[in-house]
Amino acid sequence: MKSISRGKALQLIVIAQFLGTSVWFAGNAAIPQFEVILETEKLTSTLTSLVQLGFITGTLVFAVLSFPDRFSPSKVFLVSSILASLANVLPVIVEPSSVLLYLSRYSVGFFLAGIYPVGMKIASDYFKEGLGVALGLLVGALVLGTAFPYLIAGLELEFSWKFIFITTSILSVSGGMIVGFLVPDGPHRKPMPNFDLRLIPKLFQIISLRKAAFGYFGHMWELYTFWAFCPLLVAFFNANSVSKVSPELLTFIVISCGGLSCAVGGYFAKRTNSRFVASLALIGSGLCCLLVLVVPVSVPIIWISLLLFWGVSVTADSPQLSTLVAQSVPAEYKGTALTIVNSVGFGITVLSLKFIENQIENFGIISALGLLFLGPLIGLVSLNYGTKKRGSR
Repeated sequence: MKSISRGKALQLIVIAQFLGTSVWFAGNAAIPQFEVILETEKLTSTLTSLVQLGFITGTLVFAVLSFPDRFSPSKVFLVSSILASLANVLPVIVEPSSVLLYLSRYSVGFFLAGIYPVGMKIASDYFKEGLGVALGLLVGALVLGTAFPYLIAGLELEFSWKFIFITTSILSVSGGMIVGFLVPDGPHRKPMPNFDLRLIPKLFQIISLRKAAFGYFGHMWELYTFWAFCPLLVAFFNANSVSKVSPELLTFIVISCGGLSCAVGGYFAKRTNSRFVASLALIGSGLCCLLVLVVPVSVPIIWISLLLFWGVSVTADSPQLSTLVAQSVPAEYKGTALTIVNSVGFGITVLSLKFIENQIENFGIISALGLLFLGPLIGLVSLNYGTKKRGSR
C-alpha cells in the first residue's frame, strides 16, 4: 500500500470512523419497535449496557493481547468493521428474539473495540504534533456516527428497524474498507515486539497516564447515560410544556452538536492545551447536570437550549483526554493504553446506566440525571489535582 499524507489519512480515518461506528446506537434507535415485537418494556438501559459490556470485553481482549500494537491497526480496523456489521445485521437474517437481539448487541460492542480505539491509534501514528486536533475530528466523527440512527428514527419516514440495521451495517463495512485498503500504517508506528502480560500494570505507574485516565473515567460516568436517556428526558419536557418536539430528532441534534464541539475543541486545544479544553468541558457539562434540576420545564426555548449546550460540553473533553492518554506513554504502547483506558471507561458507563435507571424509577428523570454531576466533578479533580513529578511522562 502506497504511503499517503497525514492530512489525507486523517480525512479518510474521520470518514471511516463515522461510518464504522454508526452501528453503535442502531439498537437504541429501534427500541420502540423492539418493545412491541418482543412485548417488553424499558429496553433502553438493557440494549445500551449490552453494547457497552461487549465493548468492555473486546477492549480487554484487544488490550491484553496488544492487538493494535502487535498487528497492523488498519487491518484490525477492517476485520473489526466487517464483524461488527455482521453482528449488527444478525436479527435481520434470523427471526429476532430477546436472546438473539441481546447477543447481537453484545457482539456489536465487542467488535467496536477494533474500530473506535484502533482508529485513534492509527491517527496517533500519523500525528506526533497536533494530535489534539486530529483526535478532535476523529471523536467528532464517532459522535456523529452514534447520532445517525436517531436521525433515521426521528425523520418518521416509516422505516422499519430492519432498514436501520441494514443501512448501518453497510456503512460500517464501507468504513472498514476505507481504512483497510486506503490508509497504510502511520509513519510514527512502532510495533511492540513482545507480548507482555505485565505491561498494563507498568503503564498505570505513569503519573500523567493515571491523571488523564481518571479524568476520562469521570467523563464516561456522564456521557453515555446522558445520551441513552436523552429521548426520555425530551419526552418528559414535552409532557410538561406547550411545545412538542420529536425526542429522536432532538436527540440527534443534541448528540451531533457534541460532534462539532469535539472538532472545535481540538483547534482550541492547539492554541491552549488539551488539559485546559478538557477541564473547561467538564465544568460546562457538570453545570448542566445541576441546571437540569432547576430548568423551567414549561419554557421550551430554555430547556432545549440547555440540552444543546449539554450536548456540546459533554463530548468536547473526550478527544483531549484521549490525547493526554496517548501522549503519556511511549509510542509502541499507545494502542494498548488507549484501549485499556477505553475499556475501564466503558465499564463505568454500564454502572452509571444501571444506577441512573434505578434512580429514575425511584425519583424521576430530572433528579436522577442530576446525579451525573459526580462524574465531571471527579474527572475535573483527577485531571488537575497535584503536580507532575520529575521523571514521569
